[in-house]
Amino acid sequence: MVDAESIDAASDSKRADAPQAPRAVDKILGVARELFYRKGIRAIGVDEIVRRAGVTKPSLYRSFSSKDELAATYLENYEREFWKRFEEAVAAHPGDARAQIIAYMTGVAARALKQDHRGCGLSNAAVEYPEIDHPARRVSEANKRQLRKRFREKAAEMGAADADALGDGLLLLFEGTHISGQLFRDDGPAVSLAANTERLIDSFLR
Repeated sequence: MVDAESIDAASDSKRADAPQAPRAVDKILGVARELFYRKGIRAIGVDEIVRRAGVTKPSLYRSFSSKDELAATYLENYEREFWKRFEEAVAAHPGDARAQIIAYMTGVAARALKQDHRGCGLSNAAVEYPEIDHPARRVSEANKRQLRKRFREKAAEMGAADADALGDGLLLLFEGTHISGQLFRDDGPAVSLAANTERLIDSFLR
């Protein structure tokens, strides 16, 4: 005879092994990320997000005090993915800042050439929200300042005579690629990003 404790333990084990249904907040963030990135933050209302996520509006406001807070959270999550790609390029070429930056820009170009590319979500948000005290703007601006700093640091590691100017040049290539990628798609300037990155770097190292 199987005792009650064994049955309970087996039931607990099955529940632990069973896939967990997405929480309301995860559904909301998933839908918000897709819609905010594809259509823009201002263009999407809370009603559309909760409808597509299959949750109620009160459940959204239990997790986020406002749409502005939801937008900032979306961008914070986006930024984690952003830096993960940067760090992967750095880790792939230890001690070689030039190769790190070229690898990173190669990845930027590949994403910019995709049909569903809508630019850098952080840059897009900065354009949408010129108000410097807006939560979404603060996340975006902090990211761009940090990216500029990292490009300048990598330029210094390469031994560039004017590391700040090279770093700024890399930032301009980065931003220009994301913008042009929304216009030209698979035959746009992004095709030449890696080559132009190499030429720019080499011009500062000569």
